[in-house]
Amino acid sequence: MAVRQADVVLVGGGVMSATLGMMLRQLDPSLDIVMVERLDHVAHESTDGWNNAGTGHAGYCELNYTPETENGDVTIDRALQINASFEVSLQFWSHLVEQGILPEPKTFINRTPHQSFVWGEDGVKFLKRRHEKLSAHHLFREMEYTESPRDLEDWMPLVVNNRDPMQKVAATRIKHGSDVDFGSLTRSMVKFLETTTNFELMLSSPVHFLAKRDNGRWKVRVKNQKTGEQTKLEAGFVFLGAGGGALPMLQKSNIDESKGYGGFPVSGQWLVCQKPEIVEQHHSKVYGKAPIGAPPMSVPHLDTRIINGEPALLFGPFAGFTTRFLKKGSMFDLFGSVSPTNLRPMLSVSRTNMDLTRYLIGEVFQSHSDRVASLRNYFPDAREEDWRLQNAGQRVQIIKKSPDGGGKLEFGTEIVAAKDGTLAALLGASPGASTAAHAMIDVIQRCFPERIRTPEWQERMKVMVPSYGQSLVDDEQLLNKVRERTLSTLKLG
Repeated sequence: MAVRQADVVLVGGGVMSATLGMMLRQLDPSLDIVMVERLDHVAHESTDGWNNAGTGHAGYCELNYTPETENGDVTIDRALQINASFEVSLQFWSHLVEQGILPEPKTFINRTPHQSFVWGEDGVKFLKRRHEKLSAHHLFREMEYTESPRDLEDWMPLVVNNRDPMQKVAATRIKHGSDVDFGSLTRSMVKFLETTTNFELMLSSPVHFLAKRDNGRWKVRVKNQKTGEQTKLEAGFVFLGAGGGALPMLQKSNIDESKGYGGFPVSGQWLVCQKPEIVEQHHSKVYGKAPIGAPPMSVPHLDTRIINGEPALLFGPFAGFTTRFLKKGSMFDLFGSVSPTNLRPMLSVSRTNMDLTRYLIGEVFQSHSDRVASLRNYFPDAREEDWRLQNAGQRVQIIKKSPDGGGKLEFGTEIVAAKDGTLAALLGASPGASTAAHAMIDVIQRCFPERIRTPEWQERMKVMVPSYGQSLVDDEQLLNKVRERTLSTLKLG
């Protein structure tokens, strides 16, 4: 069997692999890139519009990115970093639109105000403090705060109609928030990559074998599920961007950096309404506070969504426990991921997170009436018959070995890279797709260190992302310059 030689193999056809492939293609058009995907189409696991939040996570409305301290203060560092990271994605997408690589922006991104909504004395006190801290920083200067019933009726009519007038409520708003259909975005990027030379897309082709050769290159064996044909690939660099499937493949790689990592899978479901008379009354993303014991990805939100060009309202997500790492994965994924190097961390996490496990299992057994009752906290007039249940994507949270040999459950995303830069994987879930451009720049810097330092790659990176190498958190003038361009190009202003 002949071996297909490549410079880069991208495992997974989601937003991370597509973003990295697009960046590498812009940096060096001569690179030979192969993308392998286990399904018969790209962007249909966590990247698909029905499987993720699509918020364009910018820290504007997600209250879990600004945790409250024991003394009642609010920490904003994570929100600042996430916002700056999302601005990198907006710059990258703007460049691709300007080059004619991506289609009309409205096919994948639409202006949708980002709002936070709370009720009760404690909630209002928290949101007011959060607004004070965030709006003092240039990244969030345009954030508005209100407790006014008249403002709220204008901002979010479905949320305040027929609400108890004695209930104390408050909200914040950023008008230039966005809704992103990451599925459509990714399919457009891959469609363009297929028109370029030295790019091959292999669908229905899961990876069956991954190992490093003595010459430092990686052997990757895939099998076409439709034809049974096996293909041997050999590449100088492999990226594992397969969502929940990245962890098992990282373990197959056997690199030292993979030791001790485990995964905690979480499922999700949405309540969906597509009745025009209801959908037309709500045009925003309204986030609240997560229930006590809920994981961060279960922060409730009532969302305007445009998926494949069709508007809908989504509420949720309702989390649940699962042993699958992918929506179309195996019930044995979790058990198959257990190894001698991660057994202790995984057992440690299972012992210390029993409340979370019980919460997730309880979510699975909720009735439709129970879910609609939760929705009525955000839409008092919601009727059960107007909403249907839709399965969301799988999320695999990171379990890391702690210094004492135990384990810690992480709720962010993390790049794991071999020390020689020949392999990298992206693990974790939130904020995920929204920070894909920032994350893939990190991969390039760690895995192509010599090339990224060359004048040619530096110049090309700054064309794609004008703020590259500078801090949007620290430089207000730079932020204003890049934000003016992106809001105009992507029609979000």
